Amino acid sequence: MNIDSIKNGYVIDHIKPGKSLEIYEYLNLGNLDTQVAIIKNAKSKKTGKKDIIKIDELLDINIDILGYLDPNITINKIQNDKIVEKFHPQLPERLINIVKCKNPRCITSIEQNLPQICELTDRKNAIYRCKYCEEKVQKPE
Repeated sequence: MNIDSIKNGYVIDHIKPGKSLEIYEYLNLGNLDTQVAIIKNAKSKKTGKKDIIKIDELLDINIDILGYLDPNITINKIQNDKIVEKFHPQLPERLINIVKCKNPRCITSIEQNLPQICELTDRKNAIYRCKYCEEKVQKPE
């Protein structure tokens, strides 16, 4: 399989196999007017298989979403055919309008315009809780 290289854009690498479509949806990449390639089940020396997303444009990517979904991925920023930045996203301290509180008694279920804010309460176990009702937020598996 041959996928063109990227002159300017991002390569999101080392995604757990089968998780690239979830990241694609969370980042709203389907709304872009640029080329986006999803490579599923690519060979990986470290894990056997991995997914990769290539975005052929430099744009604002919500790193918090990537850190929340999988802090083990690698983000490569490419400019003029060269990797200029390579990093792993960190678990964000706060998620704003990324996940919704499932507690039916939470104020966010009544006040529709209230931002959905979840705060990291246990970094070791990646546990987030709703800022308003302290309900534990389930992370997608």
